[in-house]
Amino acid sequence: MEGDFTVLIKNVHVDNQAELVSVQIQAGKFKAIAPNLTAQPGEKVIDGKQKLLLPPFIDSHVHLDATLTAGQPEWNQSGTLFDGIRIWHTRKQSLTKADIKQRARQTIKNMIGHGIQHVRSHVDVTDPHLTGVEALLELKHELADVIDLQLVAFPQDGILSSPKGKELMTQAIKEGLDVVGGIPHYEFTTEYGWNSIHFLMALADKYQRLVDVHCDEIDDPAARNLEVLAAEAYFRGLNDRVTASHTTAMGSYNDAYTYKLFNLLKQSQINFVANPLVNVHLGGRFDTYPKRRGVTRIKELTAAGLNVSFGEDDVQDPWNPLGDGNMLDAVTMGVYIAHLMGYQQIQHAFNYVTYNGAKTLHISDQYGITVGKPADCILLNAPDFYHALNQHVEVLYNIRHGKILAQTQPAETKLNLD
Repeated sequence: MEGDFTVLIKNVHVDNQAELVSVQIQAGKFKAIAPNLTAQPGEKVIDGKQKLLLPPFIDSHVHLDATLTAGQPEWNQSGTLFDGIRIWHTRKQSLTKADIKQRARQTIKNMIGHGIQHVRSHVDVTDPHLTGVEALLELKHELADVIDLQLVAFPQDGILSSPKGKELMTQAIKEGLDVVGGIPHYEFTTEYGWNSIHFLMALADKYQRLVDVHCDEIDDPAARNLEVLAAEAYFRGLNDRVTASHTTAMGSYNDAYTYKLFNLLKQSQINFVANPLVNVHLGGRFDTYPKRRGVTRIKELTAAGLNVSFGEDDVQDPWNPLGDGNMLDAVTMGVYIAHLMGYQQIQHAFNYVTYNGAKTLHISDQYGITVGKPADCILLNAPDFYHALNQHVEVLYNIRHGKILAQTQPAETKLNLD
């Protein structure tokens, strides 16, 4: 995809900085970043018009095998995680490779239009045919020029609680999935949950994979899988190669236990992924009043120096009837629900879907608007992230390795008030 052409993006605010600079791209990499760069003969020039230039958005957590299946075979009327799993169990009986690829490809196209270039997608591996694994591995290679897909072996029905769970997990990893997943809170017993963590961590250790576990996605204050995962990460030395997704039970923990837990979390150095949209939608469903928010402690984890990124989680499927692949939706819900509404907090909230996501996916060495790195960036139709988020602005350009993947013309509204 790279070439010998050059591009000059003039007059932009890089990474929300106040200074205006120009960014030169050559042979698919950032060549120079400085004020007032002069265009070279034959160089393509994009006038940034004092808009915001960021590295591409990252969706740290989504389920592409289930995308665009909302209402099939029924709508999730209760809005609970458990009904979503039940409905998906029925829908996946009719999965075909063509079906999964068609739906996932459409969602990925929407994502690219909204500035996403990196996605971590969980793939259900409790299907004995591993249909989703085969489909998304093919799609990963077919779309490698336009998007990076990192695929997680996700045991939707449990590792120990589903037939051949261990064997299917191992097979999926051998077939090429990048990340080992889990769902300990959904296993039949607490003991099964803890043992599933021991198994998946040993599997990741053996095959040198990253780890991303659906961990304690429940409002139960007695859920204790996170401490087991963090301890395993610490003692195995896997540290920031491990991610705990959801951890919504943390919103129900008492503060005394949370204080003790945070000491372990900081030593383990694991990452966290919150999914504000779906966590709020599914959480608190068994409460009358007061109703819990259903999200992890985003603000407190961030303040403790732990890495937190955001995912959209579900896009029009049994767990979420809405969603359009736009990470600004996730950030908006995240700052509201986590009380991150101070001006500077909003200005810096882009990190949850950019640099923090890069740390989660372990791609920081090739990510960011820095001389010498791949020329991947997006131009938003706003001067800073406060205005970008407040107005839910368009991604004017989505550029990958110096080539324009997507370009959006801003909508124009004419008012007839007289």
